[in-house]
Amino acid sequence: MNDLILAGLKASLEHKQAMMDDASLHTAIADAAALCRESLSAGHKILLCGNGGSAADCQHIAAELVGRFEIERDAMAAIALTTDTSALTAIGNDYGYEEVFARQVAGLGNPGDVLIGFSTSGGSKNVVRAFEVAQSRGVRTIAMTGAKRGALAEQADVWVACPSTRTANIQEGHITIGHLICALIEA
Repeated sequence: MNDLILAGLKASLEHKQAMMDDASLHTAIADAAALCRESLSAGHKILLCGNGGSAADCQHIAAELVGRFEIERDAMAAIALTTDTSALTAIGNDYGYEEVFARQVAGLGNPGDVLIGFSTSGGSKNVVRAFEVAQSRGVRTIAMTGAKRGALAEQADVWVACPSTRTANIQEGHITIGHLICALIEA
């Protein structure tokens, strides 16, 4: 059992080291934070979407923005599109699962807002579809993915790619990056 624990910690540490060594990732994080900060400063909001563990990441980062991350400040406008079970199930039932985020972006997204889409594969159809709607509404987009450049990255204004193809490491990286973006917004 101890060998599994050490192997898991080593894999996590190696991924974090790869993140530290990836200058293009640092630039993407700074660009994503600047886009969010600009939007929030102009009175707009941040929308977030993703599936499974990524849905939880959306909720986590939205909470850090609406509440606070590390400093006392005014609340910031952020909405995790993963939390309204009535909307998710009604849209899924009436329009199909691929539309669960797109329909919310159509109803809530305005020019100047930012949509952050989490997809470890970079190809989650419902997140990709949300980006399509976002672009048609003047909502800027940030793709949070793994190393594979998928359909989500192709549509994004900013692509933030964890240098891994392993889902667990990508998810760990995403929450670290989310925290970094929150810290840069608060700075």
